[in-house]
Amino acid sequence: MIQVKNLSKNYGDVKAVKSINFEINDGEIVGFLGANGAGKSTTLKMITGYLTPTDGDVIVNGLDIQEHQLEVQKQIGYLPELNPLYGEMKVYDLLEFTANIRGIKGKKFREALVRVLEQCSLKGVIHKQISDCSKGYKQRIGLACAMIHDPKILILDEPVTGLDPNQIVEIRELIKSLGKEKLVLMSSHILQEIQLTVDRIIIINNGEIVADGTNEELMAGFMGNTQLSVELKNCTNEGIDELVATIPGLTLNSVDQKNGSHFASFEYAKDEDPRESLFNHAVKSNWVITEMTSHTAGLESIFRTLTMEEK
Repeated sequence: MIQVKNLSKNYGDVKAVKSINFEINDGEIVGFLGANGAGKSTTLKMITGYLTPTDGDVIVNGLDIQEHQLEVQKQIGYLPELNPLYGEMKVYDLLEFTANIRGIKGKKFREALVRVLEQCSLKGVIHKQISDCSKGYKQRIGLACAMIHDPKILILDEPVTGLDPNQIVEIRELIKSLGKEKLVLMSSHILQEIQLTVDRIIIINNGEIVADGTNEELMAGFMGNTQLSVELKNCTNEGIDELVATIPGLTLNSVDQKNGSHFASFEYAKDEDPRESLFNHAVKSNWVITEMTSHTAGLESIFRTLTMEEK
């Protein structure tokens, strides 16, 4: 279990992380989302002990990381965003070097090597120089280094960045299989990948936690309304205002005018479908509806809403 309590990190006058709180239980795969500069990597580095917090605590399986840093780091496998590999080494040599640092030698190393080669599908490149390996294999090698000591917790910062679609699927399946027996905390900019991989999503913005829940909970609880996009001809802004005033439950989000058409974005509660009333109003007003599309909120729209900077 990871417990983050009132965790903060300042760089001079810049408050990168602002007194955040969350807990992650064993057996959970949690996605950690945020825009660039939101505080994701800083938070992960504090959880792993690579950065000292300005304030607050990180408790890992009952141990305070500031008081028991080495004991906690023995339980964590960490893959940073910039995968720290030695390109001039062979895969076998790097895994042996990493294992030796962890105190894993002899028979224990051979057993660990067999395990990570199987888990990360590295048998075909075990004697290959790392600089000659593809981006996908380099990510696998980084994962193998993070897993060589069989940690209870895996923390992965952007593990699928730069991978092609096939490689992303392979890493996803690996992470999901590992999540059956480990706590996995991963960050990613690829929202679709997060949805397909994790059990729970935490969103951070400007150093603060702005959402925490399953994908279904975020969509149902944060944005329960349905979005409606309509393209209209022969209407006016005043006419659209009248339309909104006429139909109960219909909210106008935005309206743009281009090439003689009005593009209006509406929102309405799921149990108050206004499309038939909107159509009837358009016919009565001699408008032409050239397009009408409804869609419920997805993770991307939730993420954009929660992390969009106000202009």
